[in-house]
Amino acid sequence: MTTIVSVRRDDKVVVGGDGQVSLGNTVMKGTARKVNMIPKHQVITGFAGSTADAITLRDLFEQQLEKHHGNIVNACIHLAREWRSDRVLRRLEALMLVANHEKTFLISGNGDVIEPEDGVIAIGSGGNFALASARALVDNTALSAREIVEKSLHIAAGICVFTNDNLTIEELDSSH
Repeated sequence: MTTIVSVRRDDKVVVGGDGQVSLGNTVMKGTARKVNMIPKHQVITGFAGSTADAITLRDLFEQQLEKHHGNIVNACIHLAREWRSDRVLRRLEALMLVANHEKTFLISGNGDVIEPEDGVIAIGSGGNFALASARALVDNTALSAREIVEKSLHIAAGICVFTNDNLTIEELDSSH
């Protein structure tokens, strides 16, 4: 249970997430890092769901990036295929957002590899709150992608009890 949101705007892609880890109705930690950069391939990942499962998926995604020489599309498709078809991996309970200079995808264990049409996507328990906020801000303000991600996460944290204001935000400049 968390909130991860990604926004593309003005040659930037930004992925941000909160830091709350909950066990049932109890906050266990407020400073988890659910958004990370894979520097070698200039890819940002964010996850929602079981921490151990998400870390496993991030590692598998990084292996797919290596195998496909940094091609994010092929890495996503092959990860989703492996995740859906492998009997052990199929039990993993998480969602991933991945973004590079050109593309953003949501990857699920159902075999979904979804690229947002409008450059805005979110996952997690507060994902719909952040998504609605981000879309409204993209359509009605001149804020930067980073500012939109920050504001959207703060709005989600004010609504979703499984989201806090301890944010991790990573950014890539798409013009390079």
